[in-house]
Amino acid sequence: MLRFPPRLVMRFSRMPPPLILAAVYGVLVLAGAAVLKMPMSHVVPMSWSDAIFTATSAVTVTGLAVIDTGGDLTFFGQGVLLLLIQLGGLGLMTFAVLVLGALGLPVGITGHIYLREDLNQTSFGRLKKLVRIILKVVLVCEGAGAALLALVFVPEYGLARGLWEAVFHSVSAFNNAGFSTFPEGLVPYATDPVVNIVIPFLFITGGIGYVVLQDIFRERRWQSWSLHTRIMLTGTAVLIVWSVGCFAVLEWSNPATLGQHDSAIARLTVSWFQGVTTRTAGFNTTDIGGLHDSTSLMVISLMLIGGGPTSTAGGIKVTTFVVMILATLAFFRRQTQLHAFGWSIGLEQVLKVMALTAISVLIVFVGVFLVTASHDGHFLDIAFEVASAFGTVGLSRGYTGELSEFGRAVIGAIMFIGRVGPLTLGYFLATRVAPRVRYPEGQVYLG
Repeated sequence: MLRFPPRLVMRFSRMPPPLILAAVYGVLVLAGAAVLKMPMSHVVPMSWSDAIFTATSAVTVTGLAVIDTGGDLTFFGQGVLLLLIQLGGLGLMTFAVLVLGALGLPVGITGHIYLREDLNQTSFGRLKKLVRIILKVVLVCEGAGAALLALVFVPEYGLARGLWEAVFHSVSAFNNAGFSTFPEGLVPYATDPVVNIVIPFLFITGGIGYVVLQDIFRERRWQSWSLHTRIMLTGTAVLIVWSVGCFAVLEWSNPATLGQHDSAIARLTVSWFQGVTTRTAGFNTTDIGGLHDSTSLMVISLMLIGGGPTSTAGGIKVTTFVVMILATLAFFRRQTQLHAFGWSIGLEQVLKVMALTAISVLIVFVGVFLVTASHDGHFLDIAFEVASAFGTVGLSRGYTGELSEFGRAVIGAIMFIGRVGPLTLGYFLATRVAPRVRYPEGQVYLG
């Protein structure tokens, strides 16, 4: 029986749960890279840098790739990649609880603590119900998505490969991973109605957050939904309309993107897909490198916003962005209380929003600086790459392959922080420490 040194066990047990989860995610990345490096996983030579970057991108459900997923990986390698995506998207503790529950084994109080941190929850009472909701949503959405996508892929690739392509893209879409086994991504299916309905439905559902889905399944009335659900649904709807509309207006006559399609219906279809995929998923049905600079800047802002808390998406989250906007409006209106949908939002929540936003901006700024200082490339391409990594989106203007070993390390670290960082930061923001000394209030002139 394997025994660990008591001192090591004691130090490990004293670590905050989010740090332990981050360490476990790191171990999963290394384990996945080791398996991808094995000869049975690839058909072309693969360096450790390729393997680690690919595993990191999969576990963080980002989708940035330095290899051809469909051409360079064997069926086994693609299966390993898909498993890493599923584990990273669901969350390791959620997956562990599902397995233990299926085996009839108890989770234990320690497992509940880690699960609570992994799902960003504050109470133990709703954890089991939330896990059941997650299991149902995952099975139904990924199963139905694969069945519908098979209608497109099976006639084109045959039964065996068509089913695998359907399963792979369904799992990748629901987990907002953005990985595709096709060399051009989903560009060949830019106007396919099934792909343009099923794929967005999957990544919007996966990116909206399990807490929101739980509210919707439990209550059918708007009045019964929590403030979080109302803000999330309203913010998501507004951002979708904004992103789709702006993409259509900015790219309508661009011959590299929408301009290559003759009909207005085709252009609107591509605008719909690219507009909704920018915040979370990272799939593309047009050439991202051909976007206008103005459109790229808009996409960067959407990638930084991301999806919803307790979801498969990254970014600062829609709720954080909405609360920040509400706080700004309240300041200019000289309101002393922040409120939305008949509920008030406390000062502590606003301070968390400011901290999350400030740290996120700092991380992105440092990432852009490090990559720019070490590479010769277009500034917009680098900024786009870093924002995509932090938001765990996976869209790229074609610069991923230009990254040096140092650049890959920077982007990999940002992907990891973008996925695990908010979890760890949220723990420390939620930990209250009573001040031992109180100081007199001073005056600071701002603005």
